[in-house]
Amino acid sequence: MGKWGKRIGYGIGDLGCNLVFSTMASYLMVFYTDVFGITAAAAGTMMLVTKFIDALTDTGMGLIVDRTHTKWGQGRPYFLFGAVPFAVFTVMTFFIPNFSSGGKLIWAYVTYCLLCTAYTVVNIPLNTIVPRLTSDIHERDILVSTRMVCAMAGTAIVMTITSPMVQFFGQGNEAKGYLITMTIYGIVAMCIFFFTFASTKEVVPLTVNQKHTSLKEDFKGLTGQAWLLFLLNLFYFSLYVVRSTTVIYYFKYNLGRTDWLSLVGILGILSGLPMLLILPSLEKRFSKKNLMFFSILLYVAGDLLIFAGRNSAVCLLTGLIITGLGIYGIFGITFAMQPDVIDYSEYKKNVSVSGLIAAFQGFFVKGGMGLTSFVIGIFLKNGGYVANAVQTPKALSYIEVCFIWIPIVLCALIALVTYFYKLDDVRGKMTEELELRRSLAVQTAE
Repeated sequence: MGKWGKRIGYGIGDLGCNLVFSTMASYLMVFYTDVFGITAAAAGTMMLVTKFIDALTDTGMGLIVDRTHTKWGQGRPYFLFGAVPFAVFTVMTFFIPNFSSGGKLIWAYVTYCLLCTAYTVVNIPLNTIVPRLTSDIHERDILVSTRMVCAMAGTAIVMTITSPMVQFFGQGNEAKGYLITMTIYGIVAMCIFFFTFASTKEVVPLTVNQKHTSLKEDFKGLTGQAWLLFLLNLFYFSLYVVRSTTVIYYFKYNLGRTDWLSLVGILGILSGLPMLLILPSLEKRFSKKNLMFFSILLYVAGDLLIFAGRNSAVCLLTGLIITGLGIYGIFGITFAMQPDVIDYSEYKKNVSVSGLIAAFQGFFVKGGMGLTSFVIGIFLKNGGYVANAVQTPKALSYIEVCFIWIPIVLCALIALVTYFYKLDDVRGKMTEELELRRSLAVQTAE
């Protein structure tokens, strides 16, 4: 395939992931509390516990990828082998068995764990293979941006059509509507992963003939910049979960406008798409650190506009557009930093631990998502939230805190971590050195 075939083939893999990932982030809590029939506290606790279990599987998957050496590469085989289980466990998670309340809770724990594991099998390799697809820095930025556009498209699709599909297929039966909708998402995702496998190829060799002997040696390949990347993922995905989850509660209960949820998805496309499309060009002119600071300021400004003008439709929608620009800017830059961090381990430590880096990213992502879901569940419980009922002023204020103020705190933490990022200054020297090592490695192999 040509360049754009590879770009789209790689990027669309995250659309497949996000059809389910974004549904879990945005609708799963509501599904569990309002349709499946478990309390907000129980759902939040379950997500916390299972996410930390899932975080451990991420680490294991990263170690497996680092030790995979096939004619298809290190990461690509898992798009092929993980596609069908991903679809099957998606359907199982949104199936409601005729069990007792205790049995249903066990079913929720087991199926959610299985789905998260299947997600790990396809997503960890997606995070690792960019440095293996090309050594050209600008091409990497384009690959990452293409992936972010596709991920954003997946999120926008979920936010735009999930509720209408549930209503259409359910005809008043939300359980049936969710099951059919998620079956469709699972099948589409499975086909996408097959396409990603077929349209990508790992062509960049390692700079060393690496033989892993222990987890301890793998850990030696992690730099301080890698740990900063992990913290950025922790705080970004916490921000993502808070926004994606509480926007539904905020519109449903605080504003009484569930009909606006599709509009929120459209605004996501209108605001996020331009940001992700221009990021590769911006990254040629500005440092990733400065672009991250700018994106954070955008999000905070939009959030404060939503708060100040919450009784104005114009202010509300404008604020959503601005926060959309900000959050997708943070999103794209965080993932654009990852190939640099992977290369930095090869450059500084003379070791390739792309799988371990992706695994720890997943660990912090899942841990952050689980902890955030738990906090939201506790907040709703302490605020006196009652599913499908008119909420008290206290409950509404707690929903507002989750939607407005917790994200601002998370943005401050992202800014603090970004302050210590330094790879913008060494990128040129690092690329030159790694290219020399790769040329020597190829000559040695010949």
